[in-house]
Amino acid sequence: MTVPGQTTAKTRVTSPARRRVAAGLGAVLVAAVDLSAKAWAVSELQDRVIPVGPVDLRLAYNPGVAFSVGAGAPTWLVLTVTVLVTAAVGVAAWRTAAAPSRGQLAALALVLGGAIANVVDRARDGVVTDYLHTGWFPTFNLADTAIVTGAALLVLTTLRHPTPRPNEDRTSTRETG
Repeated sequence: MTVPGQTTAKTRVTSPARRRVAAGLGAVLVAAVDLSAKAWAVSELQDRVIPVGPVDLRLAYNPGVAFSVGAGAPTWLVLTVTVLVTAAVGVAAWRTAAAPSRGQLAALALVLGGAIANVVDRARDGVVTDYLHTGWFPTFNLADTAIVTGAALLVLTTLRHPTPRPNEDRTSTRETG
């Protein structure tokens, strides 16, 4: 029996503030791991390639965004656009913290962490450091992996738990007709 105001493991609800902190810490962790890996790659992979199973650790620099799109654009423009997109993801994560889907919030934390890492890296010298090379796909980094994984998770969780429309009550099952 549950006493009013008491929560159980099944019904535990965290406040939006706690969820925002958790998502923020997740994003910071993703960014820190990627930026550390990039620093390691720059110091250890200057003139060498390390085969590691299906990928090679190989240093590369990307002046553009995904798949080098925009590589010929001015650095300030690429940086401005990526900062604006990163800020939009941050706002979406902030607003999602009040919603019930932890999966969507985790997905946004992955995307935000990866985006922050790539923006910080690009702000230093105008390029993003890549270090994972497959031979059949453009060279990428852990931040890119977090962004793609987060985007896929966001799609899956959105399909599984669609956002209710305004004035729609999730708990009622009204019949029409």
